[in-house]
Amino acid sequence: MVESKDLTELTLKDLWREVKSEDDFFGELKEPILTSLKVLTQTAMDEELLEQLQASRYQRTELRKGNRNGYRHRTLLTQYGWLQLKIPRDREGKYQPEFIRRYQQRAIEVDKLVRDVFLSGVSTRQVGKVLAPLWGKEISPQTVSRIVSSLDSAVKLYHARFILDDYQYLFLDGITLKVKGANGVKKRFVLCAYGITPKGQRELISFRQAQSESEAQWEAFLRDLYGRGLEGKNLSLIITDGCTGLHRALDTVYPYVPRQRCWAHKLRNVADRLPRKCQKDCLKEAKGIYEAKNKREAGRIFRDWSYHWKGIAPNAVECIEKDLDELLNFLDCPKDHRKKVRTTNVIERAFREVRRRTRPMSCFQNSASVERIIFGVMSKLNKNWKEKPLLEFTHKS
Repeated sequence: MVESKDLTELTLKDLWREVKSEDDFFGELKEPILTSLKVLTQTAMDEELLEQLQASRYQRTELRKGNRNGYRHRTLLTQYGWLQLKIPRDREGKYQPEFIRRYQQRAIEVDKLVRDVFLSGVSTRQVGKVLAPLWGKEISPQTVSRIVSSLDSAVKLYHARFILDDYQYLFLDGITLKVKGANGVKKRFVLCAYGITPKGQRELISFRQAQSESEAQWEAFLRDLYGRGLEGKNLSLIITDGCTGLHRALDTVYPYVPRQRCWAHKLRNVADRLPRKCQKDCLKEAKGIYEAKNKREAGRIFRDWSYHWKGIAPNAVECIEKDLDELLNFLDCPKDHRKKVRTTNVIERAFREVRRRTRPMSCFQNSASVERIIFGVMSKLNKNWKEKPLLEFTHKS
């Protein structure tokens, strides 16, 4: 027998006993929500059928356009759990509820949640287990695969959409992924384009899978961008990592747009050509070249650096000297823009998000899965960036 206390005798400990745990609270809350949702949908369907037949049950009228024919049972998975529905039927079989498609088993919000969980890094086999506490029942990996495959149509639209030619800067780079093929696991390259508008709005413009980073593959990718609207009329600079095939392709598609070679990649190449004992000092002095105020000052600093290190590491000096003009093009840009456009770091950070998502996977099952993952990650990043322009580009220079 539970001992009862007078209200004046209750302590804080006694009051806490009356507080339900979080699981109990939301568990009890979900049941009335499902009940209310069921009543609402059943009422809506009855009203829809009434509107179609123009007559109530057992009502005799000249306006009647058909007869009722019982119910059919349907289970619908909603964001609140499983809903058992009785869908009314008419004798001619013409009635179909407006809020639910024929053969539909899940609400649109459920499919969206499954796709979001999958794209966030949870494997196909684990998605059902992760979401089971929300719905009280686990959906199968096959169902998850079917839901995720619905991204294929969105990917096709993404690859075919028109591209506005309003970008000031274009970054081009690629990322390597492993994909299963008929003859084992092979490397696949994903070529990407990232743009920044004069207002500082950034966007991952497009991507395509390729067998390599050859001139032919890059040219096909660039021609696709050009054909869909990115003619480069407003481009001030194209920033690249120095890939030979890419630069040859740019000579064909965008020959009149100045190019900027990435300083981060270039200094890594210089470090590979230096004795370990002098790497730190040499690279520190080389950084002074891109920190110059203008091209004339940068040229002077380079000549001093070259004179100092040419006898010690001639290959390192030659590495910068042969591409010096393309390494200094960013100095023609407004000062507020220079830090962002002297390297390909902005697109590399986007690749970091792709790698984070694909880290749990040893390799992709097929090319279609690559398309879905890359598209999902890029769409998420573009959505996050929509209201967050790069601050350096919003200032007047």
